[in-house]
Amino acid sequence: MLAGRGGRSAPLALACLGFLFAAPLLSTEAKADFRVCNGTQSLVGVAVGYRAETGWTTEGWWQIPATTCKSVIKGPLSSRYYYLYAEDQDGRGLWAGNVNFCVADREFKIVDVKDCFARGFQKLGFREYDTGEQGSWMVQLTEAPRGEATTP
Repeated sequence: MLAGRGGRSAPLALACLGFLFAAPLLSTEAKADFRVCNGTQSLVGVAVGYRAETGWTTEGWWQIPATTCKSVIKGPLSSRYYYLYAEDQDGRGLWAGNVNFCVADREFKIVDVKDCFARGFQKLGFREYDTGEQGSWMVQLTEAPRGEATTP
């Protein structure tokens, strides 16, 4: 009885089994994003700056829980240089750099880096990341030194 039933449905069973093993391979695509991973035990707020067609642009704030990662720019990267500012909610961690961008208190997207204060924004120093024109990049947040700020 097993031989008769298995003989007829064996090709179908093998085809289904093959699909089940191949399906994860077919659906797994390499993500091209700018990702930030929070390796701390605190919630971290992140802002990112980059050169766009419209000019220098800053976006934020992404909230990244402890020991998790988040894509802050989705899709293939279009610039070589990206800039990051992050601080944790406990005030113990600050990831900053020497390139000034405009930021706001709440969620924002700001074009241009000039006259931040006159336009009602704050100015913060971001750290530069040279992606080497790769399509994706990941930053791991760990304790980092503070820096002075300049304009891109």
